[in-house]
Amino acid sequence: MSESQVMAEQQTQDNENVVVGTIGAVYGIKGWVRINAYTENQEGIFDYSPWLIGRNGQWREIEVSQWRWHNKDLVARLADIQDRNTAQQLTGLEIAVPVTELPELAEDEFYWRDLVGLRVVNTENYDMGTVSHLLSTVANDVLVVTANHNDAFGKRERLIPFLQSQYIVKVDAEEGRITVDWPADF
Repeated sequence: MSESQVMAEQQTQDNENVVVGTIGAVYGIKGWVRINAYTENQEGIFDYSPWLIGRNGQWREIEVSQWRWHNKDLVARLADIQDRNTAQQLTGLEIAVPVTELPELAEDEFYWRDLVGLRVVNTENYDMGTVSHLLSTVANDVLVVTANHNDAFGKRERLIPFLQSQYIVKVDAEEGRITVDWPADF
């Protein structure tokens, strides 16, 4: 699997819903808002309906009436939002969908949320820590691994490219472990 096949998603989640974006600034005077999508394909956020919007796990359903590209930004009009003042109240809210709505992935593909919290051990069985989050870079996705102990090499955090053909030997979610071909002192 290539690095681009790992589906990007925000790591904020609760037991039943996963955050796939946020509502940004108001756009215009007719209730449109900018959408910050965390999905791999930005337009993919509109494949989910209805959205759950809120914060701190407090959600309410809302439908997307219309959406379009404006320059390099996604903008949307949400149901029953007709003016700028009402839209302003939505800025900063998270957009979530039920976990059950996420598509099934191939055996060698993973959602970021499934990797967060897994223990990372290299091929020499050195415990490097746990995945705290992931970063999306132009070249590839990157595991951010935080040391769980006093690291013998003085490392508090490691950045390991999520390249299954090179550095990721095995992801075993059931065991809660990722085996990497990565030197402990790097």
